[in-house]
Amino acid sequence: MVVIDAKDKQSRELNDLIRGAGEECTVTGCCGQRFLGAGMSGVNITMEGIPGNALGAYLNGAQITVHGNAQDAVGDTMNDGRIVVHGSIGDAAGYAMRGGEIFVQGNAGYRAGIHMKEYGKKIPVMVIGGCAGSFLGEYQAGGILLVLGLNAQGKPVVNNFPCTGMHGGRLILRGDVSGLSFPGQVTARPAGAEDMELIAKYVKTYCDLFGGDCGDILKAPFTVVSPDSSNPYKQMYVAN
Repeated sequence: MVVIDAKDKQSRELNDLIRGAGEECTVTGCCGQRFLGAGMSGVNITMEGIPGNALGAYLNGAQITVHGNAQDAVGDTMNDGRIVVHGSIGDAAGYAMRGGEIFVQGNAGYRAGIHMKEYGKKIPVMVIGGCAGSFLGEYQAGGILLVLGLNAQGKPVVNNFPCTGMHGGRLILRGDVSGLSFPGQVTARPAGAEDMELIAKYVKTYCDLFGGDCGDILKAPFTVVSPDSSNPYKQMYVAN
């Protein structure tokens, strides 16, 4: 396996080295370099440190694992693959994400899942282990957003204005959501048996990646938020 030292290297140079490393590499000393792994496929990348904005943008099948936090726009417009962050992430994660998976051990900033979309069998998934900031799932058009609220220490699982303009997909929240206010064009309901099968699948993957007791996590109540069929936004954004 190739080890690449990111110290004093700019984003373009690092990406060239990653592409030339073969099927697997480790990048050490990441410190804010942007667009790492952008558009890549067929490679397993481990990163140590803190990669900068747009980690894995347009990702097309590569696997990226970060041992540390990541900044804004993780998985921007990603198409396929998986991003795993052993830490927390900044704002606008999964912007326009249209496939693949993002697993975050900790918290996410504002506007996670904004403009997420799906087509056919391509269903993007983002699992946030901690809490999420305001405008979670803003203009969401497809895919699955799951927020577990682990180690919330009394904070709400999501901050203000979740699901603003939502017209597709599902937002799933663990724990007490009685204090949250949802917009009029969505419906929030307790998770049913079929929902729980799906939730259990992703919670198991989360625990496999980061540790934790899957059964204990699943004991809490889950709420599924989805747009109403009469939602006027749907005709503006989703082809018939």
